[in-house]
Amino acid sequence: MIESLPLFHRIAGRPVVVTGSGEAAEAKRRLVERAGGQVVADLAQGIAQGARIAFIAEEDEAAARAGVAQAQAAGLLVNAPDRPMLCDFTVPSILDRTPVLLAIATGGASAGLAKQLRLRLEALLPQTLGALARALQAARPALRARFPDAGERRQALDAALGQGGVLDPLSDARAGRVAGWLSEADDPVSETVEIVLRSTDPDDLTLREARLLGSADLICHEIDVPEAILDRTRADAGRRLLGEAYEQPRGLLVILRAAPRH
Repeated sequence: MIESLPLFHRIAGRPVVVTGSGEAAEAKRRLVERAGGQVVADLAQGIAQGARIAFIAEEDEAAARAGVAQAQAAGLLVNAPDRPMLCDFTVPSILDRTPVLLAIATGGASAGLAKQLRLRLEALLPQTLGALARALQAARPALRARFPDAGERRQALDAALGQGGVLDPLSDARAGRVAGWLSEADDPVSETVEIVLRSTDPDDLTLREARLLGSADLICHEIDVPEAILDRTRADAGRRLLGEAYEQPRGLLVILRAAPRH
């Protein structure tokens, strides 16, 4: 089970409360401004302006607790730097390939660990990733026209963006390839794959099995398949117990069987 729900919140042009002084407060002000938000230093003023988020970066413990209580009473989501027990949300370490953003968080356990993971990933993700994302966004009308069915669109994109695909994002894929790929893309076909688990531990999934679970449009599984395995599937994929009626998707169906009992 995940301990928090990752969300990306649009704040451009909107008021965001940042109170306090010192390094932590300045860092939060820079972060809000970087995302286009309007920094409001006074909590009461921010509440009056309709702010929905507050960073209470007070160095004094009593002032921090009072600010958090006031903001939460007004319905704002609150972050209090270095006080995880007072926070409604935490701020991740951000890897920026705009419009692609990767947020790496540890639930407040260790900002240093999140930073080091981000630095490792920085070396893996090419700078062309943002341009590729914008090209795919611009191609959405043409993609819908080429593949009217949502399942077929996902399957075509999975094939193109997967490892070794024509648009593999880790291979320094160029935005200019999108139009050529779309004109030459093969028609997707319905596919059924069966996976028999070896254990109840999701870390025992092979790379291929993990990829299939993450790409499937429908999962038909035995009742004994643990939730930890099912959590590796796409959040919007359909799920059915084996034996229940289902319609073959125009895409990928994965039949998932529990590990044999010894």
